[in-house]
Amino acid sequence: MASTYVNDLRLNELGTGDGSGTWGTTTNTNFELIAEGFGFGTEAITTNADTHSSVVADGSTDPVRNMYIKYTGALDSDCTITITPNTMSRVHFIENATTDSGSSGPYNIIISQGSGANITIPNGDTKVVYLDGAGSGAAVVDAFASLSTVDLKVQDDLTVTDDAAVGGALTVTGLITGNANLTLGGTTPTLTIGDAGAEDTKLVFDGNAQDFYVGLDDSADDLVIGKGSTVGTTPALSIDENLLVTVSDDVKVAGRSIGTITTDNDGSFDLAVSNDFKCTPSGNFTLTFTNGDAGQSGNIFLINSGGHTVSAHGDIAINATTLTALSTAGTYHLAYFCSVDSGTANTIAVSASGALT
Repeated sequence: MASTYVNDLRLNELGTGDGSGTWGTTTNTNFELIAEGFGFGTEAITTNADTHSSVVADGSTDPVRNMYIKYTGALDSDCTITITPNTMSRVHFIENATTDSGSSGPYNIIISQGSGANITIPNGDTKVVYLDGAGSGAAVVDAFASLSTVDLKVQDDLTVTDDAAVGGALTVTGLITGNANLTLGGTTPTLTIGDAGAEDTKLVFDGNAQDFYVGLDDSADDLVIGKGSTVGTTPALSIDENLLVTVSDDVKVAGRSIGTITTDNDGSFDLAVSNDFKCTPSGNFTLTFTNGDAGQSGNIFLINSGGHTVSAHGDIAINATTLTALSTAGTYHLAYFCSVDSGTANTIAVSASGALT
């Protein structure tokens, strides 16, 4: 009976009565080839080949018998590599270490065994595949296409060319570079920058000619929007812990600028509440302003339909004739301006229109 090589390592299977005087040599060779099946081999592709055949030799050493196969050679296009025989069922680590001899590379290698599915390995990449050994319809399958692992440690770059789903916390101590959009989903999506440390945090918009940032100036406890990439440098708008908003330069409004109108009928206006007021007094009153801020100004729509007497607090600078006129029944427009933060004599200038009705 003749020897056969139908196993997945193409070892010599001696027939009954075969190998007289050479049985030991054949057996030792088989042992060596079994060890080779766990090793590393390199096979060169003919320069600029579009197809390549890797045949595992029967009963003798061969680089493609190795579990790890490194393909080398210079390519000017993608190359399809067919591993035969197509009845072998094997697992391989396959590395595309080819070089570029064309102008559009580097190039892929496509691993095939039969008419079934193939696996493409980009230049410089290594994939773990298995050959299903199904004969003429044999397929090559990406063994790690859906890899599940408890812990994965990457010592250098990690490149993800498709979706990445993280079910738990993702901790990154280095730089994250994204080349597409970032979407936060869920019922209450939250992006937190910082870990409660005493340090500035920021989001920088890296422009071609000019950078801008949105950041926390931690030493001042201010949220700052500014020009550049350093928090606190060239601020445009700041919001402090008391929600006081500071604009560092001119304000341009393309549409309407609408303030809040506060109704206050006792004639005493709290400027910490609003700038603009509507007042319909029910009796005599003293025109009074509290909590003014230097530079603050605003308006009062006064409806003195009852002709109630109007007097002025000592902080207010107002024309005496104008003040007297306000006691006449009618509707008036008052404008005010604060010259200092706290009220002292004649520090809040008030002007008034004549009776409008």
